[in-house]
Amino acid sequence: MTTDAKILAALRAHPEGVSGAQLAEQLAISRAAIWARMDELRKVGYDIEASPHFGYKLVSSPDALHADDLLARLGKTRVVGRDIQVFEQTTSTNDVAEKLARDGVREGVVVFAESQTKGRGRLGRVWMSPTRKGLWFSVLLRPNLRPQETTQLTVISATALRRAIKTVVGITADIKWPNDLLIGGKKVAGILTEMSAEVDRVRHIILGIGLDVNQETNEFAPDLRKIATSLRIEAGEPVCRAEIATEILRELDLDYARILAGKFSEVADEWEAACITIGKNVAVHTGDRKFRGHAESLDDDGALLVRTEHGLLERVIGGDVTLEK
Repeated sequence: MTTDAKILAALRAHPEGVSGAQLAEQLAISRAAIWARMDELRKVGYDIEASPHFGYKLVSSPDALHADDLLARLGKTRVVGRDIQVFEQTTSTNDVAEKLARDGVREGVVVFAESQTKGRGRLGRVWMSPTRKGLWFSVLLRPNLRPQETTQLTVISATALRRAIKTVVGITADIKWPNDLLIGGKKVAGILTEMSAEVDRVRHIILGIGLDVNQETNEFAPDLRKIATSLRIEAGEPVCRAEIATEILRELDLDYARILAGKFSEVADEWEAACITIGKNVAVHTGDRKFRGHAESLDDDGALLVRTEHGLLERVIGGDVTLEK
């Protein structure tokens, strides 16, 4: 953790104020160095008061994602969020995370972008990523899983997102297989999983997550307003992006640990209880093949089990699944 991250963590831990002497002793640097770092934090938008009686006090934070602040808010995690990088703009955070993976960076690094010029969703779809309106980020993981088990990671991404939204905003989202979160039937988040693997071994997984946070209705394109929403629209007020970002990473780290401990069934039960796809008639489009059936459950690897019109049980691991009315 950097010096700035440690300072921000201390300020958040002591909302009533913390003295420069305490910070200097805790961080093993001079009081002059503390003063200089406070000045730099103010320049990037942190409102920090200083008084002889109460020391330094954090009054407010900017509406921006800063790696040091995210690390300070997050605290210690097992894997996810052990390193955080923030870009003002990039093509796609998945592209950046893929390069980090090829360079041998260890798992758990998270890449955020304030905007993406080529954000993408599943099946080659475009993901709109307006500047400082949502969370656009990717997580690099290197799980000891077989390629057919990696659907589990999409599942834990959905459950982590759902819990974080409930904790921070107080709204319960629905899960639509395989990668969408909905509120009131409108999409608020999507998950894109990209994998590098051998026949029997995963090299790495990139979890790409897009969450619409602070868009207002008129900021969505006209053709999206009937099918997309944001946390701000649903909550009726702005949402702190840094707060929900760290809550997502915290929950994702917990679920990733459950997978590594062989407890995917616990996550799957939570997922199935929240999934609006289970128990519904669906149309499945995968590759050149289309079929209809009844979505029954998840299997042990996280694939969707669909009973077809002809009574066969199909295992669906990708493609497009649409609810039938």
